[in-house]
Amino acid sequence: MGPAFKVFLSRLASSASLWSLCAATMYWAFEPGFWILLSLLVLGGLREFFLMLRAASLPHFPKTGMLLGSALTLASLAAAKFRGCAFALQVEVAVLALGVLAVFTRQMVRTAPQPLPAASIAYTVLGLAYVPFLATFSSKLLYLTPTNPDGRLSGHLYLLFLVIVTKFSDCGAYLAGSLFGRHLMIPHISPKKTWEGFAGALLLSLAGSVTLVRCFPKALALIPLPHAILLGLLLSLVAVIGDLAESIIKRSTGTKDSGHFLPGIGGAMDLIDSLLFTGPVFYFYLRFVLGA
Repeated sequence: MGPAFKVFLSRLASSASLWSLCAATMYWAFEPGFWILLSLLVLGGLREFFLMLRAASLPHFPKTGMLLGSALTLASLAAAKFRGCAFALQVEVAVLALGVLAVFTRQMVRTAPQPLPAASIAYTVLGLAYVPFLATFSSKLLYLTPTNPDGRLSGHLYLLFLVIVTKFSDCGAYLAGSLFGRHLMIPHISPKKTWEGFAGALLLSLAGSVTLVRCFPKALALIPLPHAILLGLLLSLVAVIGDLAESIIKRSTGTKDSGHFLPGIGGAMDLIDSLLFTGPVFYFYLRFVLGA
């Protein structure tokens, strides 16, 4: 058994354990579980982003950033639950705008001399926009459709669709790249990404999207089969971009893994990096293309 296959098995076991828990929470529409999972993953990812900055000695305000990230995450969930997704988006923009003001204010009250004071502001705001703000689009999927007559969620199945299709893309890219990868995709960003892996991502994501829509036509009634094909390809493409986006952060900070709490995968950022990009695309596709 080669080392690459051992890494794959470790990665598969970790992914299966975690996402099985997430899938169970989503399938049974356990609303408090959604809030806890989303908050832990998002804030864990934001913390790891700031840790990567610290490892590279890049200036930022981690405590202020974490406080604002928590406010943004919880405000988004609460606004979507009680006032709907459109209002939630307004709240998120408001919190992010006030967050920028807060970060500038934090820099103004800083007494220690700093050669490039704008750098602390820029890196902290980047963390807020990159992790919690993009993640709020996934959380809004929970409340995209009206609740059932018994008060249970219905939009959670669209979030489950997003997670499965995105993770199928990640697994397809890793598996095909490990087995057949020969032609490097963007070596100056990620030396291991290959075009063969990209093809595997597209195929597995497409298969997952079509299978879900055909197996659960009523639960995913907003997605006709032709759109399932388009979404499978589109979300896979965006998932690859999201994975490469984290590679840019890692390369910029000299970090191999964002964290180490899951064998073969890394940290929270390694779990949600692609979802940070596919979430907004899927949400806007449902809203503006399919009229949800």
